[in-house]
Amino acid sequence: VIDLFYQHRVDPNVPIEDVAGAVKDLIQEGKVKHFGLSEAGAKTIRRAHAVQPVTAVQSEYSLWTRDPEAEVLPTCEELGIGFVPWSPLGQGFLTGKVDAATTFDSTTDLRATFPRFTPEARKANQAVVDFLGNIARRKKATPAQIALAWLLAQKPWIVPIPGTRKLARMEENLGAAKVELTQGDLREIETAFSKVKVQGERLPEEHMKLIDHAA
Repeated sequence: VIDLFYQHRVDPNVPIEDVAGAVKDLIQEGKVKHFGLSEAGAKTIRRAHAVQPVTAVQSEYSLWTRDPEAEVLPTCEELGIGFVPWSPLGQGFLTGKVDAATTFDSTTDLRATFPRFTPEARKANQAVVDFLGNIARRKKATPAQIALAWLLAQKPWIVPIPGTRKLARMEENLGAAKVELTQGDLREIETAFSKVKVQGERLPEEHMKLIDHAA
């Protein structure tokens, strides 16, 4: 049994009602427990949910990628759908371990092709990490923990999924659950980030074409 079965990208050539109906059949057959969508727009979520209730929507969301806030998060809240931010640490940039001098292996690291990870963009976006570092020192935490704690503080139904291949990083990320951000902290973070214009698209152009923007 698959606990949560995602359509990982919306296929513009297949009506979302057909996708939801197919998953509904799998649920009725006992092969799937819950239905999820990834990078789906608000209109698509509503259409799918009308056929088979959607349990979770997974999209990129972090302090430097706020796209879901306009339409998707309000839709999830209205319909009672959980939201799962992928890349909550900005592909590692929000950890403070990446700077303008960092190099990426073009054969193994996709960030080598990401617009936000050109040397120029990383230099321009350094202000984001500098601010997180200041908050982290004050809270006796790491920048990664502050970035994750910010997400956890947004809504109780938002559950970020940071990825790592190192046990120490996983333990660090789990520590974010113990970081308490006050309303004053959250206002300070919001004010600071409202003044930052992040340079570079979050994904390469060919990837952005696969994102559903149906609002």
